[in-house]
Parts: sequence; C-alpha cells; structure tokens
Amino acid sequence: MTQRINQKDLEILVNKINRLTNSPMSYCDKVIEQPFKANIGHYYLDWAYGGVKLERVHNEQGGCITVSTGGYGTKRALYQWMTAFISGLSNQEQQAC
Repeated sequence: MTQRINQKDLEILVNKINRLTNSPMSYCDKVIEQPFKANIGHYYLDWAYGGVKLERVHNEQGGCITVSTGGYGTKRALYQWMTAFISGLSNQEQQAC
C-alpha cells in the first residue's frame, strides 16, 4: 500500500530545499516597515485549483518563478519531483567537495 502524501510531507521537503540552497527560510521578515520586502531566493509551495507547485521568490516585491514543471499538480507528483530535485542538489554538493 502506498503512503498518503500530505501538506506536511511537502513542507518538510521545501524546508530541506531552502537549507540545501542556503535560501531564506521564510517568505518575508516580519517587520512593520513599509514597503513590503520579500526574501529573494525563498522556495515555497503555491496551492490553487486543487493542486500544488514549487515556486521561488524572484524579487523584493514578491514576484516569483515556478520551479516545478507541469503547473499545479498532485501532492504525490510534486513530492516525487522535489525528491528528485533534492537528490540532484545533494549530488551537486558532493561533487563540489
């Protein structure tokens, strides 16, 4: 029987991606100052249309780029995609040593 993939499973992976890439762990710093300033490089999950995808903050105004392929997909599909992405990041890190 296959394990059900839930939101928490995906959040664990996206946090791991942020750590492996030395990216900020939060979308923005909680400051009251204006204007709003997003943390460039932060990876996060975007949910819509009953699906999910992986995105990354691209500028301080909160603009983003989609990292995962195929648009909004199932949690299982994104889990598999992010697992492969992490594997690639880990292999790249090992080769740099």
